[in-house]
Amino acid sequence: MNSKMKVNIFFLLINLLAFSQTELYSSFTISKDLANQANAVIRSNDININLKSSNEMLVVQKRIITVLNKNGNDAVDAYAYYDDVTKIKALEAVVYNASGSQIKKIKKNDFKDVSAVNGGTLYSDSRVKYLEYTPITYPYTIEFTCEVSTSNTAFIDSFRPIEGYFVSTENSSYTIDFPEGFTILTKVKNFTDDVLKKSEGANKIHYEVKNLAALKPEMYSPSFFDIAPKVLLRSTHFTLEGVETTVENWNDFGKWMYNDLIKDTHDLPQSTILEIQELVKNENTDLDKAKKIYQYVQDKTRYISVQVGIGGWKPFNASEVDRLGYGDCKALTNYTMTLLHAAGVKSNYVVVYSKDGQRSLEKDFASIQGDHVILNIPQETGEDIWLECTSQKLPFGFIGDFTDDRDVLVVSSEGGKIQHTKKYEVDESLQIIKGHYSISKDGLIEAKATFQSKGIQYDNKYWLETETERELDKHYKNRWGYINDITIKDMRLHNNKDQIEFIEDISFQGDNYSKIIGDRMLVHVNAFNRNEHVPDRYRNRKLPLKVKRGFKDLDEVEIKIPADYVVESLPKNNSIENKFGVYKTEVIVKDEHTLVYKREFTIKDGEFPKEDYTAFRDFYKTVARQDNAKIALIKS
Repeated sequence: MNSKMKVNIFFLLINLLAFSQTELYSSFTISKDLANQANAVIRSNDININLKSSNEMLVVQKRIITVLNKNGNDAVDAYAYYDDVTKIKALEAVVYNASGSQIKKIKKNDFKDVSAVNGGTLYSDSRVKYLEYTPITYPYTIEFTCEVSTSNTAFIDSFRPIEGYFVSTENSSYTIDFPEGFTILTKVKNFTDDVLKKSEGANKIHYEVKNLAALKPEMYSPSFFDIAPKVLLRSTHFTLEGVETTVENWNDFGKWMYNDLIKDTHDLPQSTILEIQELVKNENTDLDKAKKIYQYVQDKTRYISVQVGIGGWKPFNASEVDRLGYGDCKALTNYTMTLLHAAGVKSNYVVVYSKDGQRSLEKDFASIQGDHVILNIPQETGEDIWLECTSQKLPFGFIGDFTDDRDVLVVSSEGGKIQHTKKYEVDESLQIIKGHYSISKDGLIEAKATFQSKGIQYDNKYWLETETERELDKHYKNRWGYINDITIKDMRLHNNKDQIEFIEDISFQGDNYSKIIGDRMLVHVNAFNRNEHVPDRYRNRKLPLKVKRGFKDLDEVEIKIPADYVVESLPKNNSIENKFGVYKTEVIVKDEHTLVYKREFTIKDGEFPKEDYTAFRDFYKTVARQDNAKIALIKS
């Protein structure tokens, strides 16, 4: 091959590369398959991680994303975190219009710079630079380039080619280089067929995917974390804020956390130790001592986020919390544990993913995980006790849907182990209604009932205790929005923390509750607990059916009909039992003007194949229809 031909081939390759890059800036080159159901399309996302040593890592990202409409703006994700040990070396964004022409360039200093944590934080050494761009027209494309160096090597980014719902991915790649002698462990989740391409070389791992269509959320499906494709990665040897360790498994991880992050924080003034011992001196069991100490912490402290120290992982000393009276989840949990130790009660520090998604730690992949800390009190018989130490309101031993039913890391001086938190069974998440209502000859309803709620149903209501009367009035009017012109006459609430049950005594009246047609009157039988929820319909369901938490409702209501009316017909009784739950209703004639309405509605938790969704939806439709049933009265 002569030199002239070589030059021509070189320029041909350069032109092809430039053309290929230009294609990624134009929205017109997106395939219909990727644009379908997408608010944004990731045209290219290349992440390169250079793990140079146990305490030096460089992360370079180049990302091109086309935003198709205003709902896709949040998918841009052009941001970079930094702190005392994490430095932003390069940061830039370039904006292109629909045809791929450049319209704006944003340099590092033009990015917004704010605290990386919310307003509830006392102080923090973590900040974030993020792109604030308001588009004039859609679609548009942003090319985002970021280079970050850090001495914290405990957090190695996962490969997540799909980052949220309604976002498609055209091309995504991930490369990690690491030193000789290092071990990089991986875990692949939720990739189908041969979508994920992997190649390995000497001290290098490379992943690549192409053409992943957008995921669309569906009601009653697993959480996004449980269905999104991802590759988890970690080094067995890492450094976190100068603390170096080698971790092979969760037991090692727990030992490292206890010995290097927690152990040296268990200091208390002698005066506090004596105060705690005096507080519990008349308690005969460890459980009773723990209850007293938990209440002591609730009365003495308040929660405030404090995001400093070892990556937000090391708690403040117990003595500091004792002196200041506040702390974050780590500090308050550690403080409670230290107080319990002073009383001779064993407890353990617990790392968990919080919030309602029931996200578990990866029990077969020991790494930095979790976003919250709670406390465990082991029990030789029966279930362990789990304590949420950041709340001044929750009863002892109640964690609710914030941290229930998930795998967590329990840390002790012996090491770490994965355990499962409390699961609230269907029969525990119980609401019992005992009530009565009367109907006047003009169709007005006068009603009074007691609502007793436990388990997750308690969790849904205990917060009402601290609401203003105005907010409570609004809440109950919304609860019974199907009653015309409702007036809440009386509200009496009782939070029984010992029994972990919430009691509501409510009375109300409403105009035009019944429909009068000539000599007849139609009355909705279910006044207090009418189910109006029907799950969305899907012509082509993609995801499995998942009911995260079950519940049971038991209602018994006495109904007084007007004196000059008699019953003409009653709604039919129901008795339905299937894999999804139970629905039973019965209307009993007590006397000529008194009826008794009984109802049971149970939903079971569980995961079912997507083919079951239609039957599940039909079950809810039946309940909604029968809860809307009417009594027919006629003038006597």
